[in-house]
Parts: sequence; C-alpha cells; structure tokens
Amino acid sequence: MAEPAAILTMTGISKEFPGVKALSEVDFRLLPGEVHALMGENGAGKSTLIKVLTGVYDIDQGDIVLDGTPVRFTGPLQAQHAGISTVYQEINLCPNLSVAENIFIGREPRQFGRIQWSKVEKRADELLERLQLDIDVSAMLSTYSIAVQQMVAIARAIDISARVLVLDEPTSSLDASEVDQLFRVIRQLKDEGIAILFVTHFLDQVYEISDRVTVLRNGRRVGEYATRELTQIDLIGKMIGKELEVLEQLEEQPKRSLAALESSQPLIEAHELGRKGSVAPFSLTIHRGEVVGLAGLLGSGRTEVARLLYGADRADHGQIKVDGKEVSLRSPRAAMGHDIAFCSENRRTEGLVEDLTVRENIILAMQAVRGWTRPIPRRRQDELVDKYIKALDIRPANPEALIRNLSGGNQQKVLLARWLITEPRLLILDEPTRGIDVGAKAEIQRLVATLSDGGMAVLFVSAELEEVMRLSHKIAVLRDRHMISQLANDDELDADRIMETIASGATS
Repeated sequence: MAEPAAILTMTGISKEFPGVKALSEVDFRLLPGEVHALMGENGAGKSTLIKVLTGVYDIDQGDIVLDGTPVRFTGPLQAQHAGISTVYQEINLCPNLSVAENIFIGREPRQFGRIQWSKVEKRADELLERLQLDIDVSAMLSTYSIAVQQMVAIARAIDISARVLVLDEPTSSLDASEVDQLFRVIRQLKDEGIAILFVTHFLDQVYEISDRVTVLRNGRRVGEYATRELTQIDLIGKMIGKELEVLEQLEEQPKRSLAALESSQPLIEAHELGRKGSVAPFSLTIHRGEVVGLAGLLGSGRTEVARLLYGADRADHGQIKVDGKEVSLRSPRAAMGHDIAFCSENRRTEGLVEDLTVRENIILAMQAVRGWTRPIPRRRQDELVDKYIKALDIRPANPEALIRNLSGGNQQKVLLARWLITEPRLLILDEPTRGIDVGAKAEIQRLVATLSDGGMAVLFVSAELEEVMRLSHKIAVLRDRHMISQLANDDELDADRIMETIASGATS
C-alpha cells in the first residue's frame, strides 16, 4: 500500500542561540492520520523543533511545507490559523472559567455584540460528544481532573480546524486510567485523519500509541523509524548515543562494596512511598555511607523519588523511617530537621538566588535551620564560607562575588557548599553535574566518593549511566514512574544490563 503524501515536511531546520546550536539541519515529516513520536533526551532539541514549527522561534535555516505550501510562521496564532495546534504539558487554560468558556475563549459566537452563551455551551457539548467525553460544560474547569482538562485543551485545539495536533508531554501528570482515556481520543482523531506529533519520555506509551518515531540527539536527527521495527533497547541506545557494542567496551570502574554497609541499621527506609500522578509506590533503603544511584531515562521518575524523600512533594501513600522510627516528611523543613539535604536539578529556579553573593548563597540553608531570629555572626559566616571555597575550589575565590557571574560548575559547587555546612546525614543530589565542564564534573564526583567514605549517605540522580555506576553502591532503576529494579553494583553489573532492565521493564 502506497504511503500517503506528508502533510508536514521540515527540511534542514537549524536554530542557534548565543553559544548553543539547538538544531542542526534537522529533517522531519508527518503523515496524515498517524501518531508520530518525537524522542530524545533532555537538550536533544525536541522543544526547539516544536517552537520553530509553531512560530515561537524564528528559523535560522531550513524550510517548512504544510500541505504542499511553504510556510513560515511569525507566532503560534498564525500557526493555529494554518491548522497547527499545540497542547502543552502545562495546560494553557483558565481554571476559573467554565469548560465551555475555555473551549471558545476569544471565539465566542456573538449577536449584536453580546455573547450567546446558549450557543457556546451547545457547541461545547457537541465537540466533547465527538470525543466521547460526557461532562457538564457549564462547570468550572478546575472541578475536573488533569486528564479531563487535557481533553478540553485537545477539544479546543481541534475546533480551530486543526490538521496537525502537537501533544507535548500530555501524559506526564496522568495515571494509568487517565492515559487510557487520552489514548482513546488520540486514536479517534487519528482515524479522522488528523496528524499527531506526540512528545513523551514514556517508552511503553510510544509503543502503544505511535506509528513512527523520530529520534533527536544533541540537536541533530538520528533517524526516523517504524515503531514496530525498532526494539526498545535500540531506541534507548539511539537516544543516549551509546549503541550496545560501545557499551560493552566501557571502561571498567572499580566497584564499591555494599555488604559492609547493609549490615548496619538503615538510615532511611521508605516503604511503599508514592504520590498519585507523580511516582508509583516504591520501597528503598539507604544506609550510612551508602551511595544509592537512580537510573532511568528522563521522565522515568528519578526526580520525583528524590523530591518525595526530601518532602518537597508530599507523599499520599506509604511511610518513611529515619533511624528506625517512623517520621512525617511533609515539607523540606521537616526533612532538614532530620539532617536531609537536597540539591535540585534546577539550580537557577530552585537553588541559587542570583542577586546574592557567593557568601550569602552558601549560608542560606544553615541560616534557615537556625531561624532568621538567630543570625549567624559575620565572623562565623566568613570562616565557614572560606573553608568551603577552598575545599571545593570555588572560582573566583571571592565570597562577595555575585553568584550569577560564576560559571555553571562553580555555581553547582556553591550549592553543594550550602548543604555541606549543615552537615547532613543524607545528601540528595539531583543531576549535580549536568551542564558543567569535565573538570568540575570530576571534582564533584570525587567529592561524592569522599563524603560517602566519611559516612554520609548520598542519593545520586544522573542521566549518565557511567556516572551512576562509577559512584554507587547500588542502583535503583526507574521506568515510566515505577521503580522496577534495585541492582547491587557488583562485578557482574554493566551499563548493558541496566539498559536491558529499562527496556524490558521487568520488575526485580
């Protein structure tokens, strides 16, 4: 059977930002009546490609052809008028308005300048009936689940005569039944001939819903594949840039003994800890001096596990013990009270205060523990800050330098210093080496090993398998927000086995 002509073709697309080549001569095509998954790790260029397509970004180089006509959009509204609608992970609707108002906002039928509300609600009912969604369109959007809100966003998108529907991480906050409901709608739209560009990090969903896959890596297209012809382990290899033959040749890393650590009383015990829409219930034990690595693709639930253990997100299932006693970690402050520290992967938005100095950033956590009514004396501040600037080789070695003027690697060291001066017993590090140079990365890895040898427990999150294996005593493997395996980092463990575990989804 002949393949239909592409409704959308992007050829030689390049986009550069200051110092960053986000896309380099990327080709992409989308057929009518198909679900096409766009895959790649963080920074691969997926979001940039979507924003170039929809006019959020200008194109530096390349061509876009929609239904045989060359196009170049200057904004998302122009893309919508041409038939390309996007539903983002963060739903761009108004929860304080009704379902019907959200669907037709800005396009309400009017007579003599007045909105005809009965027509608005009737048309909304008809549109949602097409999607087999039976809800009260006069009710506030906020009264419905995230899944229903996603469906309302899709209804609005297809009502604007969409021929191409872009779904950017639509299932990231949905549970299994809600995903099934969304996929039913996607299949129906596909049968109606709408072309769907589906962006996700969930491997099972790619194989359940998509017809073809395009993989991006480091701003370049790796290839386009029929989903049924691409194994999951091959897909992972193409995404992270390590084919299995290369993985087998990885340098052997010295293994760290787990037996001696596990003979002692656990420091932290999580039992069936979980949060709906975030991560499925999991159990995990961390001992003093143990480095536990979290491995998995982006979106697998690594950060969600870290945030639950720190109280940044509140668990709605399970229990957690510290030193054998059940505790309630309902907030970061409660976690800090149990000597748990957390370095977020989002150092700019959840870590650094860019208008403060290096000194002020370093002392923030200790001052928070003491309380703002008991300020740390300036002399004590200077002693502590000087100690950690030297210990971590923070450059420039000027405590009064503004943090925003430091390199990424030195900013990361400042965050580490902030938590180390609180002398935590468990240090949670979420992607501590992302986006920093090789030298700074090596220094942070050495520091983690040193802290572990000194008795500090570390939960280490990284997208780099080699890094996780180099530092960890054991590795918890996550896939699609489930902790599917815990592997001792012994002589028999290699990156190949971890990738096979992720690909298979087998629980052990």
